[in-house]
Amino acid sequence: MTNERRQMDKDIHFFWEDLNLAQKFSVAELQRFGYDLLFVRHMTEGNLAILAAGSKLAAIDIEGQIDTEPRVTLRPSY
Repeated sequence: MTNERRQMDKDIHFFWEDLNLAQKFSVAELQRFGYDLLFVRHMTEGNLAILAAGSKLAAIDIEGQIDTEPRVTLRPSY
């Protein structure tokens, strides 16, 4: 369990560096509601942060705008 937690913390910190200040504020806001940062998708329009809380997804665009119904397709985890 400890190793999994350390790995998750490492991944979150790795992705955190890909966010701008507006996105970091929005991520922090969503974390208050139980969302966790899953990954950052690098797109031509800018980085898109993807978060999840249970089965709910959220996305944060380059301007820090939160979309709680994003059209994002996730690959199945094995």
